Formats: sequence, C-alpha cells, structure tokens
Amino acid sequence: MMYSRVIGTGSYLPEKILTNLDLEQMVDTSDEWIRSRTGIAQRHIATDSQMASDLALNASREAMKAAKIDAGEIDLIIVATTTPDVIFPSTACILQDKLGVKDCAAFDVQAVCSGFIYALATADMFIRAGKYRTALVVGAEVYSRILDWSDRSTCVLFGDGAGAVVLTRSDRPGIISSHLHADGSYKGILTAPGSFSHGKIQGNPFVMMEGNTVFKFAIKVLEDVVREALAENNLEVSDIDWLIPHQANIRIIISTAKKLGIPMEKVVATLDKHGNTSAASIPLALDVAVRDGRIQSGQHVLLEGVGGGFTWGAVLISW
Repeated sequence: MMYSRVIGTGSYLPEKILTNLDLEQMVDTSDEWIRSRTGIAQRHIATDSQMASDLALNASREAMKAAKIDAGEIDLIIVATTTPDVIFPSTACILQDKLGVKDCAAFDVQAVCSGFIYALATADMFIRAGKYRTALVVGAEVYSRILDWSDRSTCVLFGDGAGAVVLTRSDRPGIISSHLHADGSYKGILTAPGSFSHGKIQGNPFVMMEGNTVFKFAIKVLEDVVREALAENNLEVSDIDWLIPHQANIRIIISTAKKLGIPMEKVVATLDKHGNTSAASIPLALDVAVRDGRIQSGQHVLLEGVGGGFTWGAVLISW
C-alpha cells in the first residue's frame, strides 16, 4: 500500500514584532486584556514589500533543506492562503517560479484557518493515488493587510507567517487519515466580506468576527473531528502523543484539550509568540515541535483546525 510521509518541515516569521504593549498605543486595549482573553503576547508583521509568496519561499526553503531535496524533485505545490499575492495567478505558481521548480502542478487552497489541513489532505490523496511523488505543502498568510487596526476585537488576534512541509511517497504509514468538513450556513460569522469589482473594493474588506459564536463552534467541532479520527483508526485519546491545533485562542485550545482529556503537556501551543496566523499556524507550530525535538519517530501526531466558512478538519500522522 502507498502512503505519504512528512520528510521535512520549515517556517518563516517576518522580522518585525508587534507586541501587546505596541498595540496599547494604537487601539483601546491592554496587554492584560489581550493575554487574558487570547493568550497572545506578540505577533509578527510583514513589511510592505513582503507578500505571501515571499514568506512561503523562506519557509519552503527551510522545509526542502530539512528534507534534503532540491527543486527538481518537487512535482506538486499546494499553497493554503487567505491572503494571496494577487487575484491571479495563484500564489503557488508565483512560489513555483521563485523556487525555480519547473513543470509541476501548482495551485492554491482557500479554507481560511483550516487551509493547511485541507492542503495537506489533498497532497496526501494525490500521492496515495500514485499521481505525484514529492509534494511541497505551504500555509502562508499576511493577515496584517486585511485587518482594521482600529477594531480591537480582531486586530489584536492575527499575525503574519508561513510554514511548510515536504511530503514524499512511502511504503510505510505517515499520514494515516484525514477528515475534512464544512458548513457554509455559518459563512457570515467569520468573514472578510468585501469584494473587488470594476477596479474598486465593494463593501468591508476587513476581517469581521462574531467571537462568541466562533468560540462555541470551534470547541465543539474540534473535539468531534479528533474523536472521528481516533474512531476511524481504532485508537484511544491516550494514543495521541502530540496534538497540534490551529493557534487561534488559548481558551479554545485549553477547552478542547480538556474535553478530550488530553493534558496540555501533549499540546503544542505557539500563539503567545505568533498570534493567529490562519493557514500558517499549524505548520508553524509543527515546525517548532519538530525542531525542538518534541516530535519523535513513531509517535502519533494529530493536526486539527477550524476556520471561516466554517471549515474544519484533522490529519492524523504516524511520525
């Protein structure tokens, strides 16, 4: 049987750091207010000249270096992003050119904060089907471009960054299963509703969120999708070595872990330093845990995310 395995991870965060104390000078908020409600202390902000593809490029190079592969070995590129460089071509095609990868499939996935889960599951299915051998999967975001910096309910939450993994064909299990869901009836709960028409922005182009509804929905579906993944593979909660959730809010992370009975010592949390980087948050956290040695060969790693749409999902990996 054919599987796909992660053979390299990488990440990139812009140099500029925006702390909660900095935000106190910009909007009616405080370090204590932000920390107590979100768990975030700082976030990284891209420069005006940095696009999603630039962040993706740096993360991809790190992942390729870790995987010990060169551009010629990549035959599939999938980029998960809510903040593409341009309307078209895809950020994946722009990244392909910057990497110097020739003649491979390249496309974007848009599932907001669940984007990396969707992209990873898609790449896994292509590899399992025998269509491709080596895939580069990236989550890259510049959310600072779509925030209303006078709205403290949203601007304190998000940051910019990119994370990447290299998947390759294997005869032993790597990605064990993936589980994807969506419910478009919640489309107005977390959204950037503006559109572009006749050269002008129509409506509000900034992130809008009904925080309480998102909080309750996220906790429910994140628990459900973890239990779905475990049931499908005849595993118990105790079999999970590491849970890597989307880094949205520490209260969501803690509540989900508590409902599942997973101790926080088994949960990878990076949002205190990264903020919510949407599709980049899971691969960023994954790379941190791989590079600091927490994730070891043979362990079960469960990735899970929920985002606007609503979309949600999980990927179970045997490392």
